[in-house]
Amino acid sequence: MRPDTPAAHTTEAERLLRTAAQYPGDREPLYLQAAAHRELAGDRPGATALYDALLSGQPANPLLIRALKAANLWEYGHEAEARAIIEGVRRAKPADAAPWEITAETLEAHDELEAAESTLTEAAALLTTSTELPHATVSLITTRHRIRRMLALEHDDWDDRADRLHTASVPLDELHDPKRLWSLGSSDPAELQAEITRLRSELGTYRTALSRPFPVAVLHWPEPELDELLAAYPELEAEYPTYRAHLTDIEASLRELAQAGTPNLGIVRATVPSYEAFAASETTHPSTAALLPQYATTLAARARATAWPPASDAACWCGSERAYGECHGGADQD
Repeated sequence: MRPDTPAAHTTEAERLLRTAAQYPGDREPLYLQAAAHRELAGDRPGATALYDALLSGQPANPLLIRALKAANLWEYGHEAEARAIIEGVRRAKPADAAPWEITAETLEAHDELEAAESTLTEAAALLTTSTELPHATVSLITTRHRIRRMLALEHDDWDDRADRLHTASVPLDELHDPKRLWSLGSSDPAELQAEITRLRSELGTYRTALSRPFPVAVLHWPEPELDELLAAYPELEAEYPTYRAHLTDIEASLRELAQAGTPNLGIVRATVPSYEAFAASETTHPSTAALLPQYATTLAARARATAWPPASDAACWCGSERAYGECHGGADQD
């Protein structure tokens, strides 16, 4: 169950910090997730302390951490420091989309639309050079489309590309039309319901997990690991009746999530020793089925997830050594 109160967020942050102490190799992603929970709990100075702790070492993603720190600082009155960090991130020209989008969203949240648009335009020039764009970059140019719509700017090539890549039933121009928000003041239930539907579609489209870059992940047990798991904990056979069914369920679940607009989908490879260690850290018996999604989330938080879907000609995630398009990515899954 996700935390939904400040106290619950504080408790979850402390749990993540204890886990980080047990697994120092995973300290960075766990600290970032703990900082996010501290922010949600209203403990913004505490979140800044975690960002500073990471930056005092040699983090793998320093620009991402700086962008998150700037967003947090601005929210509790440290605007000048936040602006300085944002300028530093922009000058560093990150090679991935997350720091750019977090920076732009921070500027947008404080009515700096022109600065947000120029930030995203700079990012688009750096990150859209390939034919196939990763989900994070698609999200970035979609956010740029929205901000340019609010600024009443004419479409450019990147806006056109965002339109082509948009798969929801409501077009981006309609989703990003500022005037549509006026309908929220209507007393007509039909108009209000239509607006709620549009807003839900929008949230599924561009409010991605980039601000907290942890994918929604599904567990994949390789066949030897699944055999070992079920031999040790037969209570889990209801979750995994056969290995073939397990693979089919993974692909079906991910497709369903994708169709619902869920971003940043991934697959995490499970092992029995890792799962047993996680169960011990949670003081829960490994045969408890409710522990499985928590294990998947923790692995994803430690940057163990592989993005889904792979390219059609890339190796399938299942380990069959066949191309994804000829294996689980085909119209008829094996």
